This record gives sequence, C-alpha cells and structure tokens, in this order.
Amino acid sequence: MRQATTDRSVRNLGALQRTASTSRVLNLVAIANTQKADPEYQNKPFFTTPLLNECLVLKHRIRMDERFVFDDERQNSTKIIIPFERSDLRMGGRSFFVGQRGWRDIVREMAGDSSNVERDLRVLSVIDEIPSLDPFLLREHLNRRGIAIASCYFAISEADLARMQDFVAGEINNLIRLTYSSSGESSSYSSKLVQVLLSTEINEHLEPLRIALRLEGEDYKEGVFSWKGFLYYKWVLNDLWPKLVDVLREMPQIRVTGHKDAELMAYIDRTRRRLVETVDYKRREVTEALDVYDRAFADLTKNGKPLAFRNFLLRAPKMFLMLGERIGVISHITSFWRYRFPDARSLAAPIDEVLDILKDFEQNISTVEN
Repeated sequence: MRQATTDRSVRNLGALQRTASTSRVLNLVAIANTQKADPEYQNKPFFTTPLLNECLVLKHRIRMDERFVFDDERQNSTKIIIPFERSDLRMGGRSFFVGQRGWRDIVREMAGDSSNVERDLRVLSVIDEIPSLDPFLLREHLNRRGIAIASCYFAISEADLARMQDFVAGEINNLIRLTYSSSGESSSYSSKLVQVLLSTEINEHLEPLRIALRLEGEDYKEGVFSWKGFLYYKWVLNDLWPKLVDVLREMPQIRVTGHKDAELMAYIDRTRRRLVETVDYKRREVTEALDVYDRAFADLTKNGKPLAFRNFLLRAPKMFLMLGERIGVISHITSFWRYRFPDARSLAAPIDEVLDILKDFEQNISTVEN
C-alpha cells in the first residue's frame, strides 16, 4: 500500500477533514462521524470491512510515477485511502488503487476473517465502473447491480431530491403526453413516470416507451440509466454554470504573495490564461453533448420520430462516461477554487500554493483529454 507522506498530499488530505462528499470524493470518515447512530447505517453499510467503511474513496487521475502498479493503460482509477488517524486526516494514510496489481489481496488482508470480503471487492469494482461519485448516480449504479446501501451515504437532501423531481417533470412533460395520450391518463401517470425515472427500477410504467423505441435487454437498461445521468447532469449544471463563470473571471485576478520569482510568475500567467481557455472549451463540449440529447428528445416528443432518441440511447452509455469525466473536472475546479478562495477579497496565496493549484487543475484536464 502506498503511503501519503509528501507535504502536499498530507495537506490535501487534511483539507478533506471539513469537506463532505463530492463528485470526486466519497468521505466515509465524515459519514461515520455523523451517522453511526443511524440503525440503517449499521444494517446496510457501504463496506462490511470496518477499515474500508471509514475510508476516503477518490476518483483519481493516474500520475506518471503511479503507472507502474497497473498492467493496463488506464488514465483514471478509484483510489482508497485508509487514514492513519481518522480524527486528524492531516496525519495522512495508506492507499491503494482499484485495478492495481494485487489490490484484491490488499483488501482480503485488510478484512481478515470477514466472510463478506467478496461483497466488498464487488462494491469496489462496481464503483470503479463509473466516472464520478455524484451521489444520485452512485446510488443508482449500485442499486441496479443489486447492492443495497443505506441512504445516509448519499448526500442528496430531501429538498434537493424534490427540486430534481420538479426539474425532471418539466423535462419529460412532452414525453408523458405522447406516451399516455391515448389512455387519457397523462396527468395521473406524470408523477409515476418521474418517480420511475428517478428510481432504480425499470418497470411496466416505462414499457410503452421501450416498445416505441424497439429496444431490448441490456441496450434498454444501459440506455435508460445513461438517460437518467444526462437528466441529473442537466440539473446539476443549472447550479454549476454560474459558479464556473465566477471562477473563470477570478482566476486571472489571483494575487501572488511573498517572493516572486520572475520565471515562475511568467509560467503562472501563461498557465492561468491557458486554463481559462481550456476550461471554457470543456464547458462547450459539455453543452454540445447535452444538445445532442435535447435534439434527440425533441425529435421523439415534438416531431414523433423515435429513431433519433433510440439512436441516442444506444450511444448514451459512452457519451455519459465522457460527460461525467468533463463535468467531474469542471466541478472539481469550481468547488476547490471556492473552498480555497471564498470570495474576491481572498484571492491571494503564496507562489508555491498557486503553482500547486494550477498544476493540479491542468493535470486533471489533460487526463480527460487523453
């Protein structure tokens, strides 16, 4: 197992002490601290191995000095960090990657005599299949693999879930009218269909849609899951876009404090300009991907042409992975920037920290490009 020993890695790990779960981080330490008294937490743990159930799960870009532990050419992996001291993450921790050579043996050794270690190995493999740890998508993905986990692990508040249901209802009103117009029950089916789309089941309420699209088996299941992902990301982006605009405006304004090396300052200026341009390009890529969905959905609901939406559902799983990776990078940049610089008055940092932040952002973006 790798050990987090460098100043930078320990500093970054310590920053998670006050951070809840995000699209990049599942903070099981924080969840354990607040939810241990919840009976559901005890009965449906994320991991049955105690050490794993109080760890940090990260979606991690693989650096050059980490590639030697893998047999394949993957660019990203799921990283597990076991803190040395759960009450103080600044002390660092041991880590391993899902998919590295011998990772299953590491988990088995950690579990000891646990009879459920194979279940935990399966959970880790399932998590590694998706590009982000967005709570709604993570919960949906685990459930459709038959893995029941307590709801307290997924940080979607009742208010947010209600907002998302309203958003999805607005998105699919035309579909509801189209699908159920002949039955005269479109209003009664509206809330049912929204609930079905946001649930983990694909049941008889979606059967008219499946028949119209002429899809079967895994193609239909994978397509509908990815469709839910597109709807979820559209909802998330309503909140994310304004924050991203603020970050892109503030990034060129950051003030470097302390000793200013002329060569490093020139590098910082170039990197800031390049980052602003690149992040804006990624934003346009996300917008274009969502436009593909919007056009296909409009063909189905407004033009009565199901073929375009059928083709979208067949392509959706690969597009969903691309979308998740890009939104994950944008979300990481936006959330970390606001965490480090809460407002315009705080846009100042020492030169080494500015370099760390900009390099981290560039490396994340370059991984997605690769």
